[in-house]
Amino acid sequence: MTQGERIKKLRKTLDLTLEKFGNRLGVTKVAISNIENGNRNVTEQMIKSICREFNINEQWLRNGEGEMIKQRTKNQEISTFADDIMGEMDDS
Repeated sequence: MTQGERIKKLRKTLDLTLEKFGNRLGVTKVAISNIENGNRNVTEQMIKSICREFNINEQWLRNGEGEMIKQRTKNQEISTFADDIMGEMDDS
């Protein structure tokens, strides 16, 4: 499986359209489509952005080794929970 195919698999797993996936990374849906279809190579910056934004195992994205999604640490879970609470308070 190529990096582009893994990105497509990730996007489908997350149930995101090309546009929504691209928006989260600051690129167009055409850019994502070109990567998925093998018309463009995945840049280092894009790999880092995908891994950071979606909590993806970099080794899986680069070469298919390991699990797709990284395990979250307790600190990450607490941080996410706190962010959710603060967001709810802002909505009030």
